[in-house]
Formats: sequence, C-alpha cells, structure tokens
Amino acid sequence: MRITKRTNIAVRLLMYCAVNSGRLVTKAEIAQRCNISENHLGQVVNQLAQLGFLSTRRGRHGGLCLGRSAREICIGDVFRQIESGLPMVECFADVDNTCPLVAACRLRHALADACAAFYGALDGVTLDDLTCDNIDLHRILGPVSCPGPPPSPAVAAPAETGRSAVVAGA
Repeated sequence: MRITKRTNIAVRLLMYCAVNSGRLVTKAEIAQRCNISENHLGQVVNQLAQLGFLSTRRGRHGGLCLGRSAREICIGDVFRQIESGLPMVECFADVDNTCPLVAACRLRHALADACAAFYGALDGVTLDDLTCDNIDLHRILGPVSCPGPPPSPAVAAPAETGRSAVVAGA
C-alpha cells in the first residue's frame, strides 16, 4: 500500500503544529522545516482546516494551529479523510474499474480486509502518541531559538544574585 503525498504532508503538518503548540505557525516556516512545497502545503492546510484538524487565522499576525488537542486527533481518521475517494486498487473504483476479473476475484476481498486492518491499526494511534515525549522530533521540528547577544555579566554570574544557574540543555 502506498500513501499519497497529500497524506504524508498532512501528517507532517499536524506533527509540526503539535510540537509547536501554544503559538501560531506559518505555512512558510512549515514548508521550510518540513521540506514541503508551499503550494502543496496550502492545499492540505485548507483541507485539514475544513475537516476541523486545524484552526487558521488570516492576516498579518495570522497562522495556524491544531483545531483540537493532539490527544483527540486519531491518525486513522486523518488517513481516512485525506485518502477518501481514492481506491486502493482499480477494482475498488466504481467508475474507472476496467478489470474483467471483478466478479470472480478473491483477491479483492483479501485487499479489503487488509485495508481495514491498516486503518484499524492507525485508529489506535493519536497525534499525541507521535509527538509527546519524542525528543528527537522536538529537536527537528521545535521552535528555533534566535541567537541573541551573550548574557550580561550580572546574569552569567549567579553567585552575585544568590541564585543557582540553570545550564541550557540540562
């Protein structure tokens, strides 16, 4: 079974939004960080927003975020919604089916069962399962810190303030 490019983009996009929850993200940053064409991304954003997986805000301070919590987004639902209307094989297509074996083919039933098992396995996975405590994913998709000026001596010397220092990355 091959997943469409649209579904692949949808899952990457949702993971990016989950990792960056608490802020609006832009299509441009998602496209750059997830290696996705902005044109393809825009189409998927629109579809996911219509399905309620994303919430979008237009304008200068606009962006997008998850439309519901990562715990409430079932990956099986995402796949079904994005892949809907696309038959797994020709014999599942109502209009474009030209296979002469349909009436006698037993493979068709086996493939239908396999497809149901595939979606059933994804029904047990939430977006939260993919992103929560996934340190490597957060490292790849998390907010990029803007390098600023070095800390002033007063901040760098905790002994003078009487507070202990917190080491970055610890």
